[in-house]
Amino acid sequence: MEIKAKARIDYRTKNLAKRIQQGEIAIIDHADLDQVSADSLIKARIKLVINASSSMTGKYPNPGPAHLLKEGIGILDNVGQEIFQKVHEGDFIEVKGNQIWKNDVLLAEGVFLESHTVKRRLKEIKGNLVNELDKFLVNTLEYASKEKDLILGNLKIPDINTKFEGKPVLVVVRGQNYREDLTTIRSYIHDVNPVLIGVDGGADALLEFGYKPHLIIGDMDSISDDALRCGSEIVVHAYPNGRAPGMERIDRMKLNALAFPAPGTSEDIALLLAYEKGADLIVAVGTHSNMIDFLEKGRQGMGSTFLVRLKVGSILVDARGVSKIYQGRVKLKYLVWLSLTGFVVILTVLLQMPWARNWLRAFWLQVKLLTGI
Repeated sequence: MEIKAKARIDYRTKNLAKRIQQGEIAIIDHADLDQVSADSLIKARIKLVINASSSMTGKYPNPGPAHLLKEGIGILDNVGQEIFQKVHEGDFIEVKGNQIWKNDVLLAEGVFLESHTVKRRLKEIKGNLVNELDKFLVNTLEYASKEKDLILGNLKIPDINTKFEGKPVLVVVRGQNYREDLTTIRSYIHDVNPVLIGVDGGADALLEFGYKPHLIIGDMDSISDDALRCGSEIVVHAYPNGRAPGMERIDRMKLNALAFPAPGTSEDIALLLAYEKGADLIVAVGTHSNMIDFLEKGRQGMGSTFLVRLKVGSILVDARGVSKIYQGRVKLKYLVWLSLTGFVVILTVLLQMPWARNWLRAFWLQVKLLTGI
């Protein structure tokens, strides 16, 4: 393999994905490359991924590498941290075989991942999940004991302007399969008109589909400036002690926002806020709900998520479930078109019959006599 292209370089894949262009090479440092990050690079239509770390460490069966390879994007893996000192943003580099060159100087070497190798590795890792699951459960219980205020009702919910009482709510996280989920429930959104909450990058996901969020919640680290300026009400997720690093960005942009000090994840407090404000139903898109999801986010337990879902579970539905059970309302315009179509078919059939044509002629003569046409 021989590839020559401009390089974009960043330690954080989600930051890189915002600025990389079609046909460029992504240089990242992302152990256990997750599916959401892989999808963001696929969407950018890049040429190649160079990873300073191992894209599959064996800790858990992360699907990111398999998704990239399926889309024809190669991965030169485990090239070492030195690549970040040797390549700068916008440099043109050349990949020959498993080697990286710049200006005829060899910079680093790695290993190209192959689809059959990745599939075999995933199968092996899945067989070794028992130990990881045990550690995850222990950490979950430990986090839950520290974050029990989420379910006991001891948190101060911010006094927001968005009204939730008795309304359906859609909470969107830019997580795994969020595009597919939003596509499948389009008719539900159009018919029910729920309150829309974008959790960080979930606000960009809503705008991508043509919907403006009523409320944006998050720590403001993965949302675009355009989304923050779209006119939605903003709630910044703060640490339990009140410190809110995301508020610095809001202040720089001269926007208004409320802080919500709480443990757990931003999607947890989005669900909790909707519940406490009287939502009738909460539909979740792209949220994290299992061990693999949380390991992909770098969290070693899901205490807050476990607690929040215990509390709001009676009105919480996954988006894919909605798409299967929601049939949608039959719109009046469809009934009108269906009726007109049926009338035209019946009229066409009648006009083929001599008696029907004679009757229509007689009817038309009566109309002319009565109206004086």
